[in-house]
Amino acid sequence: MSWSDVLAAGEPTPLIEFPVRAPGVRLLLKDESAHPTGSLRHRHARALFRRAILDGLVTEGTTVVEATGGNAAVAQAWFARRLGLPYVVVMPGRHSRARARPVEELGGECRFVTPPVAIYEAARRIEGHFLDQFGRAAEHDLAEELFGQVRPDWVVTGAGTGATSATLGSWIRAHGESCRVAVADPENSAYFPGWTLDVPDYATGMPSRIEGIGRPRVEPGFRPDLVDLVVPVADSASVAAARHLRQVTGLPVGPSSGTALWAALELVERMRARGESGTVVSLIGDAGERHLAGCHDDAWAGEKGLDVARHAERLRSLAG
Repeated sequence: MSWSDVLAAGEPTPLIEFPVRAPGVRLLLKDESAHPTGSLRHRHARALFRRAILDGLVTEGTTVVEATGGNAAVAQAWFARRLGLPYVVVMPGRHSRARARPVEELGGECRFVTPPVAIYEAARRIEGHFLDQFGRAAEHDLAEELFGQVRPDWVVTGAGTGATSATLGSWIRAHGESCRVAVADPENSAYFPGWTLDVPDYATGMPSRIEGIGRPRVEPGFRPDLVDLVVPVADSASVAAARHLRQVTGLPVGPSSGTALWAALELVERMRARGESGTVVSLIGDAGERHLAGCHDDAWAGEKGLDVARHAERLRSLAG
C-alpha cells in the first residue's frame, strides 16, 4: 500500500441523533470513535503525517517523534506502522505498562519523563522528526466531511491542541457558512479565561482532569478569532454527561465527550428559551472499554471528589 493510500480519508464517521427537550432543535453527535484507532486524534495524526511528508520533513526511514500520551500516541503509532516508519513517543510521568502497551503493540517505542513539562525538550533531543502536535497543528478534514453530511447552526468541540476548533472555524469562514463554533472547556483549563479576557498567552498552570482536552496554557494552535463561544463545564458535569451519553448510545465514551455534550445541551436550552430552531452537532471524541474503569466508575469519581449525581439531575431536565 502506498503512502498516499495510507493517508487517504476513510469512510465518514456517523452522526447519531440525541434526544433533547427542545421542539425544533436537533442535537447530533459526530462519532469520532468510529475511526480505526477509536478517537478524533486519528484525524490529527493523519494531518500531521501528511503535512510532514508534503514538506519533505519525513521520508522513508525517518524516525517520527512526539511528546504526548493517550489517544494521540496510539493514532500516531498506527499511522507510523502503516507507513513503515519508526515511532518514538515521550510520555509524561513514571513508566506505566498500561499506558505504553497500546503504542508498543503497534510497534512504537515509549519513553517516560518527569517532570511532565520536560517531555517536549526530551522529544526534541531524539534524532528524527518531532511532529509537535501542539506547536505545529495541521488542519484536518473534519469540517469538509461534516458539512457534507449536515448543515448545522452550531458545532461543539473540546480543545486540546486547539486544532479542531481552528479547523472548523477556518473552513466555515472560507466557505461562507453561517454555522458557529463553540469550545467546551473543563476546569483548570486556560481556554475559557484566555478567550474571555482576550489574553492569548493566558496560563492557569494547572492540569486538566478531563483526559484529552483542557490545557494549563493557551496553545499556539488555538485561534480565538475563529471561535464564537467558549463554554466552561464543571468536571463533575463532564462525567455525568459522559455516563448519560453511554446510557443513550451504548458507547463507553471518554469524559471529553461528556464535556462537549454538556456544552451542547446548554446551547440547546438557550435556543429553546429563545424559541429558535436549528441543529447542533457535538463531537464524540473517543470511546473504549478502558473508560469503564474511569469516568463511568463511581469509585473513580469519588476519588476525584466529583459530585456526579447533582449534575445527573440537571441532565434529566435537558435531555429527552
